[in-house]
Order: sequence, then structure tokens, then C-alpha cells
Amino acid sequence: MKGLVLTGASGFLGRHLLDALKSNYRIYAIARRSQNRCNAPLHANIRWYQVDIAHTENLQNVFRAIRRDGGAETVIHLAAHYDFTGEDHPEYFRTNVNGLRNILEEVRILRPRCFIFASSLAACEFPPSGKSLTEETPPDGRHIYAVTKAIGEKLVKEFGEKIPSFIVRLPALFSDWCEYPPLFIFIRTWLSQAWNRNILGGKGKSAIPYLHVRDAVSFLERLMAISETLASGSIFIAGGDETISHLDLFKSVTSNYLGEPRKPLHMPRFLCGPGMWFREIIGSLRGEKPFERTWMAHYIDKDMRVDASWTRKKLNWEPRKRLTLLRRIPFLIEYYKSDPLEWFAKNRAAMKQPYVHPNLQLYYLLEKYENRIDAMIRESIFNDQMLNEFANYRKLGEAEQYWAPKRALRELMSSVRTLDKGVFMAYCRDLAKIRSSLEFTAREICEALMILNNCAIKVLDQDPDFKALGPDIRNYITMTIQFGVDAIQEVYEKSGAADIDFP
Repeated sequence: MKGLVLTGASGFLGRHLLDALKSNYRIYAIARRSQNRCNAPLHANIRWYQVDIAHTENLQNVFRAIRRDGGAETVIHLAAHYDFTGEDHPEYFRTNVNGLRNILEEVRILRPRCFIFASSLAACEFPPSGKSLTEETPPDGRHIYAVTKAIGEKLVKEFGEKIPSFIVRLPALFSDWCEYPPLFIFIRTWLSQAWNRNILGGKGKSAIPYLHVRDAVSFLERLMAISETLASGSIFIAGGDETISHLDLFKSVTSNYLGEPRKPLHMPRFLCGPGMWFREIIGSLRGEKPFERTWMAHYIDKDMRVDASWTRKKLNWEPRKRLTLLRRIPFLIEYYKSDPLEWFAKNRAAMKQPYVHPNLQLYYLLEKYENRIDAMIRESIFNDQMLNEFANYRKLGEAEQYWAPKRALRELMSSVRTLDKGVFMAYCRDLAKIRSSLEFTAREICEALMILNNCAIKVLDQDPDFKALGPDIRNYITMTIQFGVDAIQEVYEKSGAADIDFP
């Protein structure tokens, strides 16, 4: 069985490649995240190495193990850092340049028959009006990602003198669940009740090429199959030549969701930059910046036209018409409507956020595990061993037994999200007034809240992202609940109730 090294195996394209190739290759998957955390496929042919490619010594140990195991004929390098903030994050050079250099040094020793480097059309500046990007277009983009990809392409060409190497410039990749962050933001906004749901920047002519992830997989499979017939150092563009504008997307998304297209409101291009800047400032003050950043205004109404005819002819490959984005929009919208929880979960996982305020990170984790926490609370309160401690809870109607734990958890989540313990305290005061009229003791209500605390911590403790937030993050949960307990005690104290102290 042929060996294949795949870096960036935990990423969007990497996981789909693993699934497609796992039966026919012995795959050495290299990724920062664990195989379970990123939901990568499990298979006897996949050897998973959780390592950072910028850590030279750790990477060397991985490749020593690969060589001992028989080596690999092909290496596909997908690992890269990219985000949409526009900020010059040090991770760009650490991963995209230094990490690539480390990979190339190890591949030089491994000596595979083929090395494939995943670059991007985003490495190139938008072409002048009426012109198209081709395989000969230099990677001259101004974004820091483009700069590091240009350096990467240069390194691969130099390395290609010894090992047959190919550069693949990929367009925006998507799936039937979306999973492309800008498109996700567009759809989420357009189908919401947000004030800007109908606003398009400029004339709505901003356009880029898209490629379904299944076609991206088939493209790489074809390249691997005929690599020995191709000239080393060749640059290929994956996909077709069609670009899709924001206006066309807006019409397709809204018509598939509402039954007819909604009429957009066009924001003049000269106002978009200042508007984005203002929203970014407000977002900074609130601790959560918007996805749209000032640097994006430069690309409004620009069309990234492509002519990839040479690639398609050379590889004798074509993208499938039924997998073009406009043909798949009905599927994206159907999944959005029929399974919104899964749709949002997949797309939030695809979002790369270099920094999110800790309280928002915690909120997202609580949201992710809400059902599990809720079930654990219910089991803790309504099991037979707690019959005496929560006797009054058992007297509640079935509907109230269902909603009481869920409501408490969601009020806690609101307090965490807003950094306002007053939200939870106000809920607890109202709860105390209602429960006291039903002859609940203060201790009974407070103990139920402590169960909420314990269950939330226990469930979240299983997630590495929660542990990475540090011990202080527990204060967002535990201290908020303790403030709520105090609010309940205060209500009971004013009513003259005895025995309200609760440790």
C-alpha cells in the first residue's frame, strides 16, 4: 500500500481528503489538534501525529517514525494559518514560512515521488477590470497571508529541483453545510433580523471563485494520479472560471429561504470603509469585534476573474456542474432550516478567531454542551437518592420540571455572555419569590443552583478548550451562581424566613 503524508489533516480539506483516501493509502496525518477533537475519520490506515510543524524537533521525530514505517511516495502540505482579521499576526510567518521550511527539510530526507503545496488564489491581487488570474500570475497580494504564501511558493520552487513538486492555488472552499467563514457570515446575516440584513457593500459586484470541497478532493486525487507525467514546479489552479458576486448570492439565498428574492440596499462604496471602521471600534469596546474589518473595504466591487483552462486541459479534469455554489445553495439553505444546531456548529468550528474574549469562549462552550449539562442537572435533582433534598421540585408539573433547569442554565449563559452578574441575580430574585409561594425553602433552591454549577464545571472540564482558559474562568460560572444564591437568601431574609444561610 502506498504511503501518504498529509499535513493540516485536522482542517476542512484535510478531513475530507482523509475520508476519500483512507482505504487506498497508508496515511501519516500531521495536525495540531487531536483526531477526536477535529472529528477526523478513524481508520486502520491512518496514523495520527499531533504536532506543531513549527516545532522542529517534534517534527523530526515524526518523520523518523514515518521513515521507519516504510516512508511515503506522496506528501500533501495543507497546513497553514489564515484568519480574516487583517492583522499581521506572528503565526503567519511561524506556520506558513518556518513550518513549511521544516516540512521541506524533512521531505528532502524522505524523498517522496511527489510533493504538493496548497497555495491559494488569495495569494494574488485581484486582476484589473477585464483581466483574469492565470497560472502565470505572480502571488502579489497585499494581505499578510498572501505575502507568506508568496514566500512559500518560492521555497517550494527552490526545493522542487530535487523532488517533483507542484503548487495548487485553491479558491474559496465550501460544503453543503457551508463551512466557508465569509459565506457563513453572509447567510447568517441575510437570514436574520439584524439591522444590516439587506445591506450590500457597493453595487454588490464583489466576486470570487468557489469550489466544492468534494471537487477539491477529486482535483488532488487526479494530480496525484498523473504527477509523474507533469513538469516539476508547475502551478495549477483548482476549479472553474466562474466567479459569484455578493448580489447573486444574496438573491439566491433569500429566494431559497423566503420563496422570493429580497431587494438589497446598496451602501455606497465610499461609505463602507468608514462604516466598517466605526463598527470595529465599537466591537473593540464591547470585547467582540465584527467579522467585517476595515481592510475588506479595499475589495468591494472587485471581481477575482480566473482563467484556469490550462490546468483543466493539462490534468484532463473538470469541476462538476452540479457542485457549483449556486447549484448547491438550495442544499445549504435546506440544512440551515432542517438542522440549524448542526449547521451553526459546523460553521462555528470553521471560524478561525485568533482572539475571543474569555467570557465569550466560555459562552460558546456552554452553548455547545447545553443539552448535556441540562440532562445532568435533571438527573441529579430528580433521582431517588435526592428525594428528601428536592421534595418540592418533585411536586412541580412535568412541564415545569423540564423547563426549570433549562431556564436556570440559559440565564447563567446570558450572564456569562454579557459579563453582567446582575442578569442572573435578577432571575434568582424572581425565582425566589415564585418558589417561596410554593413553600420551597431557600436551601432547596440554592442547592439546586449549586448542582447547576457542579454539572456545568464537570461537563466543561472534559473539553480541552475549557481547561486552556485557566482556573479563573470558573469564576464566570461559580461566582455568578454564588451571587444568585445571595440574591435568593436576601429575598427570603426580607420575608422573615429562618435558616437561610447556605455555605
